Amino acid sequence: QVQLVESGGGSVPAGGSLRLSCTASGYSVSSGCMGWFRQVPEKEREGVANIDSYGITEYADSVKGRFTISQDIAKNTLYLQATNLKPDDTGMYYCAADRRSRCLGVVQGDYWGQGTQVTVSS
Repeated sequence: QVQLVESGGGSVPAGGSLRLSCTASGYSVSSGCMGWFRQVPEKEREGVANIDSYGITEYADSVKGRFTISQDIAKNTLYLQATNLKPDDTGMYYCAADRRSRCLGVVQGDYWGQGTQVTVSS
């Protein structure tokens, strides 16, 4: 059974930083396509960043240069380092994983975590 557990969210002022973590069980973070999504009420879920088994990363234009996705294989954990946070970055952040090894621009989301809330104040 695959489980993804996010942590690291919180409330920060604009310009602040957070590191989100997604610890996997029943799934190897180095073996598949994984990504971070965010969602705010009444808006569609937005893909933020993804990484695949080849280490290829992709980012939404809105976070390029500010967010970094990475993996710690020993801890079987996916990270999202978010810097220079803006109020528009506020939302529930979800970790997702695919059974596929390549993302090819899209995280299908075969498995999802429960989310961690990020709130950025102006």
